[in-house]
Amino acid sequence: MKPRTTSVAVPTRMPVRAAAALLLGLALVMAQALVATARPAPDGFADLVERVSPAVVNITTTTTIAASDQPGPVVPEGSPLEDFFRDFMDRQQDRQRPRRGQALGSGFVISEDGYIVTNNHVIEQADEILAEFQSGLELKAEVVGTDPNTDIALLKVQSDEPLPFVDFGDSDIMRVGEWVIAIGNPLGQGFSASAGIVSARNRELSGTYDDFIQTDAAINRGNSGGPLFNMDGEVVGVNTAILSPTGGSIGIGFSMASNVVTKVVAQLKEYGETRRGWLGVRIQDVTDDVAEALGLEGARGALVTDVPEGPAMEAGVEAGDVILSFDGEEVADTRELVRMVGDADVGKTVRVVVFRDGSTETLNVTLGRREEAEGMAPGAEPEPEAPTEKEMMGLSLSDLTPDLREQLGLGEEATGLVVTDVDETSEAYEKGLRAGDLIAEAGQQKVATVADFEDRVEAAREAGRKSLLLLVRRQGEPRFVALSLSDG
Repeated sequence: MKPRTTSVAVPTRMPVRAAAALLLGLALVMAQALVATARPAPDGFADLVERVSPAVVNITTTTTIAASDQPGPVVPEGSPLEDFFRDFMDRQQDRQRPRRGQALGSGFVISEDGYIVTNNHVIEQADEILAEFQSGLELKAEVVGTDPNTDIALLKVQSDEPLPFVDFGDSDIMRVGEWVIAIGNPLGQGFSASAGIVSARNRELSGTYDDFIQTDAAINRGNSGGPLFNMDGEVVGVNTAILSPTGGSIGIGFSMASNVVTKVVAQLKEYGETRRGWLGVRIQDVTDDVAEALGLEGARGALVTDVPEGPAMEAGVEAGDVILSFDGEEVADTRELVRMVGDADVGKTVRVVVFRDGSTETLNVTLGRREEAEGMAPGAEPEPEAPTEKEMMGLSLSDLTPDLREQLGLGEEATGLVVTDVDETSEAYEKGLRAGDLIAEAGQQKVATVADFEDRVEAAREAGRKSLLLLVRRQGEPRFVALSLSDG
C-alpha cells in the first residue's frame, strides 16, 4: 500500500499565476498559525520588574569571627625590648578580639505574613539576619528551617503591614529558550535585574536532589537565594550557583527548580525540617550490557546493589532486582527513583514493581524516613566454604580465606570470591575490576566458592546469555558489572 499523502487540489484550468498566488496564500496562513503558537519576544521587561521587585529582598548576615588562639613571641624578662613587645602584643590582642563579619545575598517573600526563601549557604552560621526591601524597609529575620541537600532556607520576618510577595510557578513546563529574569543583590551593589533565557533543564551538580534550571541571565555573587522569574512574574527557580573560572558571570548560572523548592519549603514551614521518604536500597543505573545479562528488554529502571535492614528488606526487595516502577510511575534511572522516593510521604505504603529472574513482581513497601536512616549498615551474609583458586574471564579468583579477610579489612559478615589479580588486557580490567575486589554474586546468585562461580558461568551459557552479571564490592560499596562470557 502506498503511503497516504496530502496535497492541495488546484483546478486544472486555473492560470499558473493564480495557482502560485493560492499556494503562497496558504503558506502564509500556515506560517501565521505556527507563529501564533509561539510566545512573542517581549518589548521590554520594565513592567514585570517593577511589579515583582518589591518582594525581592537583600539578605545581610552578621557572624561573630572568633579571635586567634595563637600565642605571641616570648621575650625574656628584663630584656631591653620587653616594653616594645608588650605594646606590640597589646595592639595585636585588640585586633584579635572577636569581631563581626558580614555577608550578602538575596531572597524573596512568598507570603504577606513574612515568609522568605533564600539559600542555606547565605545564612549558614549567621548570628543575625537582616532583610532589606527595595522600599528601604529593614526587618530582622529568624530561621524557620534549612535543607543543605537542596541549599534552601526558609526565614520569617515580622511586619505590622502585609508584605509584598510573589508566587511560585511550575518549573516543569519551562522550555529551553524561554525568557527568564533574575533579580537580586549581585556583588552587594543593591537591587539589580538581568534577563536571559533557559539554556538547559534538569541539570545535576553534586547533590542527591539536584534539579537545576540553567540560564544565561547574569548571576553573580550576592544573587544567591534570589528568584528567577518567568514572564508571568512567577518564581521558577532559586538562583544558587554559577560555573565560572573567574568568579564572575560567564553566562552559565543555575537555579534550583521551583517544583523542588516548593516541596522543601512546605516541609520546613510545617516541621522546621525536611522529612523525605526512604526506601532502603543501594542502586545503580542499568547499562545495556547489564540489561542483556539480566534478560531485561532495554536499559531502564534502577538496579538494586544492596538491601540493608529497612523498608525494602522487610518488603522482600533483593539485591539484583531492577526497580521498574515506584508508586505507579515508571522509573527511568536511579536519579529519577531517588527523587520519587524523596518526594513520597514518610509512612506511605507504595507499590514497587521489580524485575527478577526474567519476570516482574509487585511488592508493597512502607517507606521510612531518610533523615533517620542515614548511615545504616547492610545485613549479614552466609559464611564461605573451603578455599580454592582459579583464573577465569581475565580474573584470578580465590575463596575468601581468613588471611585475605584480614588483609582486606573485611568483617565476619563479608562473603564471596576475592579478586587477587586482573589481566590488564581483559574486559574486566577495562570495566574497573581490580585486585582486592570482592565478588559477592554472579548471575544474581551468591557465590562463596570458585565452584559456585563456575556453576553460574555454565548456567548463563546454557541460558544463551552473552554476559554474566557480577555484584562487586570494594571497601563495602557495591556495584554491578557485566562481563562477556566470550572471555571465560
